Amino acid sequence: MKSICSIAALVFCLLLMAAPNAPHAQPARATPEIFKQFSEHVVKIEVVETGSAAKASLGTGFFADGRGRIVTNYHVISKLVHSPERYRLEITDVTGQTGVATILGVDVVYDLAVLRSERRPKGFLALDSKAVEQGTRLYSLGHPRDLGLTIVEGTHNGLLKHTLYPKIHFTGSLNPGMSGGPTLTQAGNVVGVNVATEGNQISFLVPAERATALLHRTAQVEKPAPASFLAEVGEQILTNQTRYLAGMFEPGTPRVALGPYDLPTRPTEVFHCWADAVRRKELPYASVSHDCSTDDYIFVSSEQSSGIVRFFHQLLSTDELNPLRFFALYSGQFQAGNAAVFGTEEEVTPFRCRTRNVSSTAGKLKTVLCARQYLKLPGLYDAVFKAATLGSRNAGLVTTLSLSGVSFDNVQTVSRRYLENIKWRR
Repeated sequence: MKSICSIAALVFCLLLMAAPNAPHAQPARATPEIFKQFSEHVVKIEVVETGSAAKASLGTGFFADGRGRIVTNYHVISKLVHSPERYRLEITDVTGQTGVATILGVDVVYDLAVLRSERRPKGFLALDSKAVEQGTRLYSLGHPRDLGLTIVEGTHNGLLKHTLYPKIHFTGSLNPGMSGGPTLTQAGNVVGVNVATEGNQISFLVPAERATALLHRTAQVEKPAPASFLAEVGEQILTNQTRYLAGMFEPGTPRVALGPYDLPTRPTEVFHCWADAVRRKELPYASVSHDCSTDDYIFVSSEQSSGIVRFFHQLLSTDELNPLRFFALYSGQFQAGNAAVFGTEEEVTPFRCRTRNVSSTAGKLKTVLCARQYLKLPGLYDAVFKAATLGSRNAGLVTTLSLSGVSFDNVQTVSRRYLENIKWRR
C-alpha cells in the first residue's frame, strides 16, 4: 500500500510540474485588464429635455462598428421616440468627451435600438452569437445610477426557458443605468445586451444575435425621419401579437377542474400558473382561484407596457349565506374594476364596455367585454373580458381574461375562444 501511494504522489507532482509548460494553457485575464481594454468602446447615453437641458433618462450603449453605430436598449431612448420635438440624445465616452447621436432603428419587441454618433470611434466591440457554456464567466459594463462606468462580474446561465422573448440569465448585479451596455466574454466578444434585473444577482440580457439582426436591418439607413419611429413601434407590436396569439385557446388547450367547472389552463408553454384557496372559519364562504399569465412584456413607454396575457378563474361557494347575500357577494366580484393595465390618458382612451348574456348547452353566463384604444399607436387595444356563471344559489365562477397591445380583431377572436373553453363538468 505504501508503494502505491508513493507512485500516485510522484505522478501528481510530475503533472503539476508539467502544467505551466502545457502548450494550450490560457491564463485567465484579470478584471482590471478587461475593463482597461474594452471600456473605451462603451458610452453613457442621456436623453436630454431640450427646454431645460436636464437629463430625462440615462442608460449605456457601445460602439458596434467603425461607422459610429451604437447599440443600446429601446427603453433607454423611448422618450425621444415618443416626443422627438422635446428631447435629444447626448453620449459621453470614458474620457468624458461628449457628442450627439441620432436614432437609426428600433426593435421594441426585443428592447433594442441602434444609434449613430457624429464621430468615428477608435474601435468597437464585436457581437458574438455562438453558444456559450453555462457557467462561463462574463463581464458587464455600464453606468449604474450615473456613478461612472462600472464593470460587473457574473456567469452565463443559459437562455430562459418558456419565454415569449429569448433572454440570457446572467448571474450578476445589473442596476438602473446599465441598460443597453455590453456583457462580454474574457476575449471581449459581446454575448448579450444588458436589459433587466430582478435583484439578488438575477439579471437578464438580450442575446447578441438580436442586436446583430437590427444592425443588419439598419445597415443602409442614413437619415430616417424622427417621427417615423413611433409608427414603426406600433407596426412591430401588431406583427408580434399575431405571432403569440395564434392558436391560443383552440381545442386541445389543457384543462383544470374547479368545483363543477372545467376550465382552460396554460394554453402555451410561455404561461405560468398558480392556484390558491381561502377557507377560513370566520368567513361564510370559500374562494378557490387559478391564475395564469405570461411573464414577458413589451416596454412601450415609462407609463405603458404591452404584450401581456393573463387569465384568472375564481370559484365562490357557500354553505352559510342565503341566496340573496351570496348573490350580492358574487355580483361584487363580477363588477370589480378591470385588471391592472398601464397607460395614461395621453396614451389610451377610457374603457368602453359591452355586456350580454350567453346561453350554451351546459349553462348560462353573463359576460362583459371592455376595450380601450392606444392613442399614439393606432390599431392597438387593451381589453378585459369577464364571464360569470348563472343559475346556482350557492356557487358561481367568475373568470377574467386580460389582453394588452392587440388588434381589435384579436380581442374578439381570443375572447370568443376563451368563452368556448368555459364548460361544466358532467
